[in-house]
Amino acid sequence: MKNTPIDYQIVRNCISKNGLTSVGNASIREIKKLIDDIEEASGQRYIRMEMGNPGLPPASLGVEAQIEALKRGVACEYPDIQGITPLKKEISRFLKLFINIDVDPQYCFASVGSMQGSFATFLTVNRMIESKTKTLFIDPGFPVHKQQVKVLGQAFKSFDVYDYRGEKLRDKLEEELSDGSVASIIYSNPNNPAWFCFNEHELQIIAEMAAKYNVVVIEDLAYFGMDFRQDYGKPGEPPYQPSISHYYDKYVLLISSSKIFSYAGERIAALVISPKLYHTNSGDLIKYYGTDNFGHAFVFGTLYSLSSGTSHSPQYALAHLLKSVNDGQYHFLNEVKEYGEKAAIMKKIFLQNGFRIVYDKDLDVPIADGFYFTFCYPGFSGAQLLEELIYYGISAITLDITGSQRKEGIRACVSLVHRNQFPDLEYRLKRFHEDHPL
Repeated sequence: MKNTPIDYQIVRNCISKNGLTSVGNASIREIKKLIDDIEEASGQRYIRMEMGNPGLPPASLGVEAQIEALKRGVACEYPDIQGITPLKKEISRFLKLFINIDVDPQYCFASVGSMQGSFATFLTVNRMIESKTKTLFIDPGFPVHKQQVKVLGQAFKSFDVYDYRGEKLRDKLEEELSDGSVASIIYSNPNNPAWFCFNEHELQIIAEMAAKYNVVVIEDLAYFGMDFRQDYGKPGEPPYQPSISHYYDKYVLLISSSKIFSYAGERIAALVISPKLYHTNSGDLIKYYGTDNFGHAFVFGTLYSLSSGTSHSPQYALAHLLKSVNDGQYHFLNEVKEYGEKAAIMKKIFLQNGFRIVYDKDLDVPIADGFYFTFCYPGFSGAQLLEELIYYGISAITLDITGSQRKEGIRACVSLVHRNQFPDLEYRLKRFHEDHPL
């Protein structure tokens, strides 16, 4: 179709300029660059759903604390490689108040976003035992995690968990772990991109199988508490954020500030190593770190080598934000409920125009409305659908690049779509539906 809301030739030229042989197989950042170019060339504003940027202002309490830290002169000082003491203390309090686990501050660390946290964890965990070098990805998942292990030259396994929910998960994990080659398991909860959430029984199954095969579990909590079907936002009161840490003693938790505090630009996150894992010894670490102790290797080997510490002033921002949350003065989940409200409206518009939700259930209950949702259109693969939608002023990413087996699907992020764009979204989807009748 050449009579489309965005000029056909402009889109073709920009695709060619960016050297994309297949828009549908492009990475998140490649899609972002393409849409930036089309917007500049066409003067048209896109419905941008490709990038998981927060769509809210940064939490002002953090900004103020960071400015004060800079005024005190922290920019001239190297931060402690383990993280500043106030931040470590507040991470520990947060874990108790919102997950209901007791972890001493010494096992709580700052990282340069959760991305550095996952990279450091893959690098260290997958070298801990010479015969166990692979990561098992419980997919769909964040595409860059696989990119990280590829950059490290590490092998991995993966499977789409949607057909293995509940008790079926046990047999699938047995199948994947039984050869003894897996060192680590990673998943996100809530899930990026599908937004389903593991329940307590499923987390217990993961824990039991990880214990059986001596595997470290990496739990990505980038969207902490954002399953809005429950209220996880009251400090010290149930319900608590579901977590592997309730059932297993060899884990790494990644807790990002990017979404819950809209602090993505400062690249600051919390990383938690379970005490049991921290004090694990393995002679195979000596080759790389000169020590057999996992915790020492992780902090003074991996973290030190990667960045010589996490940027100083954002640590004070996160420490102050967590203290305000822990003290019950700042209710962070109230701020981000906007994402769930927008998702409900946007999904309705998609459904009214012939689209379908791909990952639509959490076992036997409807999936939550949140930061992401997934959709498809009959007769199209995900790659074909994404490339066609580009001409209608709508961007997203395919589920193909997330490890999903739902080849027809696309992931939509609601954060950068403003409410005043809903009429444009409705118009463009209606045009698409008219041009591609079912």
